[in-house]
Amino acid sequence: MAPFVLFALLFLVVPTALLLVGAFFDREGHFTFGNITELFTNPAIVSSFWLSIKISFASALGGAFIGFFVAYAVILGGLPEWMRGAVMTFSGVASNFAGVPLAFAFLATLGRVGLVTVLLRDYLGFNLYSTGFNILSFTGLTLVYLYFQIPLMVLVIAPALDGLKREWREANAVLGGSNFHYWQHIALPILLPSILGATLLLFANAFGAVATAYALTGSSLPIIPIQLFAQIRGDVLSNPNLGYAIAFGMVVITSISSGAYIWLRSYSERWVR
Repeated sequence: MAPFVLFALLFLVVPTALLLVGAFFDREGHFTFGNITELFTNPAIVSSFWLSIKISFASALGGAFIGFFVAYAVILGGLPEWMRGAVMTFSGVASNFAGVPLAFAFLATLGRVGLVTVLLRDYLGFNLYSTGFNILSFTGLTLVYLYFQIPLMVLVIAPALDGLKREWREANAVLGGSNFHYWQHIALPILLPSILGATLLLFANAFGAVATAYALTGSSLPIIPIQLFAQIRGDVLSNPNLGYAIAFGMVVITSISSGAYIWLRSYSERWVR
């Protein structure tokens, strides 16, 4: 356990403690609540928090919805066994594919001169950007986030789908229940905590993402991780202590989401035992 404990202390406990301490001091080292107060009074910070929450919420809902049905198709949908291995392997890779490579991939595919955009324009006469779509927007960033949100949902919800016992479906059939009754009264109530918990995990995953958004949109879409980066990096308008406060606010939000996910997961696992 020693390497794990040391790793957790160096990269989780100590940095979080430094953020907490730094959030309550100004540049001169004086104790203050000004940084925390500014999280609720500074219009730019408040709007950035709300923008990040909306993008995270939209990508979490989309990723959970699509990912659930993908997982259902490969686990319970009667598809060939080899397809499950292929989908799960791809999901493991895609869920960790983010940052600059992902941003470049979407720009090269759906940018104004991207491959798909040009093919649609030249061969089908359809101008994607004339519909109002823009990869450097709320919709575009949400779409990019879905690339790693959907595979992550597949990985997280797959064990819950595997946990549905055949005896439950057979008992439902013996008692005269239909497939609809099975999902309404048995499967969905059992899976609901896992689905909600996975959605919260996707929310926390998207809320803390910064490299993909910054590489894709720069500062044109000021989500809160980019605001944090602007305060910490040391430009003219920087305020590291305010950056610590922003980071502390992000830690609080992601901790609530992750804590709720852990609780819901432990609640759903009682059906497996």
